[in-house]
Amino acid sequence: MHTAARTRANLLRRQPRFPITVRPTKADIAIALEIARDTGPAPEEVARALTWGADETVLLVLAAAGWLASRGRGEPLRRAGDHALLVAVAASLLPHAMKLLFDQTRPDRRTVLGHIHGISFSGKREDAFPSGHALHMGALASAAGTLPAGPRRAIRALAVGLSLTRVVVLAHWASDVVAGFALGAILERTLRLWTGYPLDSLKGGQSCRLWKA
Repeated sequence: MHTAARTRANLLRRQPRFPITVRPTKADIAIALEIARDTGPAPEEVARALTWGADETVLLVLAAAGWLASRGRGEPLRRAGDHALLVAVAASLLPHAMKLLFDQTRPDRRTVLGHIHGISFSGKREDAFPSGHALHMGALASAAGTLPAGPRRAIRALAVGLSLTRVVVLAHWASDVVAGFALGAILERTLRLWTGYPLDSLKGGQSCRLWKA
């Protein structure tokens, strides 16, 4: 009987307990400390303004507007509108689900010097992992792969830049942003299997003609 009780106790201890605590890496801490020391109110205000470009509410509104605008258009545009809206919704839900499973203290809750230099408080204290903003931007960067070279590079540069603002304002550790960006790209590519985006007519040289049109 005692052996069975010990076995059950061992099994219970081995089972994962949620939420799982995620700890920042040494590199994460070094980057956050450097930002806290060297930032100031002006760059922080700029970063906080720019970070709204990756906010889920803004992106959901844009995706919904794009979906409505694509109705009554050709099949390629309708397919792109469906895909964009589905990705925006999924990219909004996934971080919230993951933050129920993982706890990580935001870097702006672990600095005093940073607040003196203009860092503000962001979001819920334990919701650092993963970065929802970066997840949206990873999905955007992945979807841009169907565009011609010029727009593709511009969108991907914008996506990376907006993701990095989350590190600058110390809302997330650098690894949270990298993880979120990668998850967003994986999510977008996975949803292509469902939406069928892009159509064959969007590939190769025909995509350039559609873009110019």
